[in-house]
Amino acid sequence: MKSLYLLLTVFILNAGSAFSQDAKAQGILDKLSTKMKTMKSFYIEFNATVKNASSGANENETGKGWVKGNKFYASYGDNTIISNGIKTWTVIKEERSVYESDATDDEDGINPKKLMTIWETGFKNKFDREDKLNGESVYVIDLFPKVPTKAEYHTIVLYISKTENELKKAVLRAKDGTVMTYSMTKFTSNPEIDDKKFVFDKTKFPGYPVIRD
Repeated sequence: MKSLYLLLTVFILNAGSAFSQDAKAQGILDKLSTKMKTMKSFYIEFNATVKNASSGANENETGKGWVKGNKFYASYGDNTIISNGIKTWTVIKEERSVYESDATDDEDGINPKKLMTIWETGFKNKFDREDKLNGESVYVIDLFPKVPTKAEYHTIVLYISKTENELKKAVLRAKDGTVMTYSMTKFTSNPEIDDKKFVFDKTKFPGYPVIRD
């Protein structure tokens, strides 16, 4: 009976700890979401790596992103993604092609707007630990899909600055073994961005067919 009591006590303590960790994670993420929602626009620069041990993939690229409301423009290596909030155009330089899709169909893709708000829908969260990232104090929070069978990623790890209340790094672990790491190197809130930035101009890509995705 005493052993059973001890086991039950440990279970209750652990359950309480898990609950407090989730509550702490949600509080941190809510604070970050509130900050992001107050911005009319933002600009980011990032380093990105894509690795997969099975396929041998090991890619490194730098990128930039401009976001204004539900519009965004992103450059990633030689590729460009432009969205006016209604349509999205993905320019693949290697293929010399442009893929057009409805903005509402961009659920699986990563763009700067989604990257900076990825925790808001479709994921459970858990506070992992406090740590240091490039000498800066950060919170480390794990995200897990609420519906794993419909999700591309099984885990996402976020590193959030304690002092600046900003996302500094995101590690996306896909089911096929691919690990994508986005490290933010610059973040500017509320820059002036001309709406022309989010207009796709076919004349800038001569010889590129526009393919409806």
